[in-house]
Amino acid sequence: MTQQAQPMITENDQLRADIYQIIAALFRAHPSQDLLDFLSGIEVEQDGTDIAQSWNAVKLAAQNSSTDTLEDEYFDLFIGVGRGEILPYGSYYITGSLMDKPLALLRQDLSQLGYEREEEVKEPEDHIAALCEVMGALLLDAPKHQQLGFFQRHISGWIERFCNDVATAKSAVFYATVGQLAGQFFAREAVIYEELSLATPVAQDTGVATQPKAS
Repeated sequence: MTQQAQPMITENDQLRADIYQIIAALFRAHPSQDLLDFLSGIEVEQDGTDIAQSWNAVKLAAQNSSTDTLEDEYFDLFIGVGRGEILPYGSYYITGSLMDKPLALLRQDLSQLGYEREEEVKEPEDHIAALCEVMGALLLDAPKHQQLGFFQRHISGWIERFCNDVATAKSAVFYATVGQLAGQFFAREAVIYEELSLATPVAQDTGVATQPKAS
């Protein structure tokens, strides 16, 4: 049996993986002071693009926020009394119900990829933060056809609506800028994986990308 070659990681792959982890941290919990300090001092390339403007908006919002106010904002948005304004779960956006079939399919794919939920994590695996954490890891550790399959099956179908909901939520101030940034980032990711899908067949029955055969 031949050993599978490790994927070659480019500087852009590393940058994308880092952004996935930043988004994951922002949606996993309210920002820590360290994360706020990082976002407040981030250097943004002033190239006039929409995503650069969104990074600037997040930077400015971080500079004018405190962990106390963001703890309250996060609670109102994603936790709430009974439930938050937004439910950050793939199953909810796909089917309208929590803990539904999409979560079961996700757990199957995660098992095949060698991932399992850590015991201290109480949220189900289709939480947006968990999905971003997996994508960040896949970018650095997995071949592109596995990245494509995971993104198309578990993220692309609902992420635009989620990000728009965050950006326009009544409770969102700092998180309005995060939702806008995340929406633009995922739109770029969708283009990347759409281009990749032209060269990577996807099984119609499962949606899992298959490894292209060498000619």
